[in-house]
Amino acid sequence: MISTILNAFSVADIRKKIAITALLLSLYRLGAHIPVPGVNIQAVNDIQEQFGGGGILNLLNTFSGGGLSRIAIFALGIMPYITASIILQLLTVVVPSLEKLSKEGEVGQARITQYTRYLTVGLAFAQAIGYVFLFRSFQASAGQAVIDHFNVPTLFLIVMTLTAGCVMVMWLGELITQRGIGNGISLMIFASIVSGLPNGIQAWWTNPDQVFKVMMPFLALTVIAAVVFIQEGQRRIPVQYAKRVIGQRMSGGGQTYLPLRVNMAGVIPVIFAASIMAFPPTIGQLIQQPWATDLSNFFNPSDAPYLVGETIFIVLFTYFYTAVTFNPVDQADNLKKYGGFIPGVRPGRPTAEFLDRVLARLTFPGALYLAAVAALPTILINQTSANFFFGGTSLLIVVGVALDTMKQLEAQLMMRNYEGFVKGKGTGGAGGLAGGAGWANKN
Repeated sequence: MISTILNAFSVADIRKKIAITALLLSLYRLGAHIPVPGVNIQAVNDIQEQFGGGGILNLLNTFSGGGLSRIAIFALGIMPYITASIILQLLTVVVPSLEKLSKEGEVGQARITQYTRYLTVGLAFAQAIGYVFLFRSFQASAGQAVIDHFNVPTLFLIVMTLTAGCVMVMWLGELITQRGIGNGISLMIFASIVSGLPNGIQAWWTNPDQVFKVMMPFLALTVIAAVVFIQEGQRRIPVQYAKRVIGQRMSGGGQTYLPLRVNMAGVIPVIFAASIMAFPPTIGQLIQQPWATDLSNFFNPSDAPYLVGETIFIVLFTYFYTAVTFNPVDQADNLKKYGGFIPGVRPGRPTAEFLDRVLARLTFPGALYLAAVAALPTILINQTSANFFFGGTSLLIVVGVALDTMKQLEAQLMMRNYEGFVKGKGTGGAGGLAGGAGWANKN
């Protein structure tokens, strides 16, 4: 991994992309420290403890990189965009017009992305209104109100600022994806979680429990190693390609494999489940009624109902997202089209059924693994009363995003190395020069 990073800095193009990514992430982190207009800064500093512990506000605050507790312009974070993506993906399955768009290639995906942006703005606006009333309900220890002058102009100003901040976060994420390294949305969540690591290290170092202080690094390394091991685990399906006779020459043939990962869905189901499970406690925080408070307490992230609900949603979303990203029928058709077959399995429908069976056997343990890692820190906290900085959801996101980013970085390096090889070999003739130039223009 270290060698990959060092080699990346030796390539000018990749070095530029890394610099752009770092700059945009820095702007994102800066926005998480700029308070919205109309709030009492002193009162905001006094209510920080309400965002701690194992409540839903702590989870939302973690995903926003502390912007929610500071009532910053980026307090909404990227969660409205993630929620909008969930809704659009669900609608793609049930709405025929959206399903048709999803199969129209880049043009259809661009339309769906545009719909996701519009829905993000609407969700951000609604969530901003809810947050304003939530902030209004907070009272500082000195008796100061968080919002000094709660009237229509102030309400409108704060709501529009939070909505604009969410739109800017979405734009920064898409810009990172286009011009930087890795997936911008995932990297912004990664940066939000990692930004609180110094506080986590301080809490660990100052913990009075000496046993916990000694065992915590070993426990963290063990869990991270297990997560990496499972994330990289895969079932390799052998694929044989038939030889073809073209004129007087025989071409093709050979054997390769089709990799099916244990966790095909990555960290997406965990993020989806966390987004959905955040709704009931948020409603409970906003509505100051006994039934709403009971609802918020019932779905506390540290209690069993929340863990059970999160586990169910993780399993469902794992199957759903795996079905969206990997279609056995399409894979079987592509193999048949290019003369490939799985040894011992007939091409066409039998191949699709075989891949579907293998995928189902892999998806279930993968879903249980995601649910177990997401719930493990919470269970340990309840059993030991020790505080873990990284929850299971945060840990999966951090490790998963780090692995995916490193893979993209390695792919970028391989592409550049191959480009240089083609250019070097192509100097012997016009055809080689044309091929090298074509490859360079393509990239």
